[in-house]
Amino acid sequence: MSYEKIKQAKKVVVGMKQTIKALNSGTATEVIVAADADSQILTKVKELAAEKGVPLTEVGSMKELGKAAGIDVGAATVAIIE
Repeated sequence: MSYEKIKQAKKVVVGMKQTIKALNSGTATEVIVAADADSQILTKVKELAAEKGVPLTEVGSMKELGKAAGIDVGAATVAIIE
């Protein structure tokens, strides 16, 4: 479900730095994280999403998350932006 949501989204940002930037600027409408990503990355992004009131979804695989976002490598985080 979330993979499809990413594919259908008009704008997404990929990666922890870009996701954090989108959360801080208020443009992120949803955050998707890969369960197999580094726990330090996940903790930081999960805490910030909760603080900002942005829905967060966890999916199983970095590889599949990256593929859904249109890149050829794995992605730990993706943010759907306005």
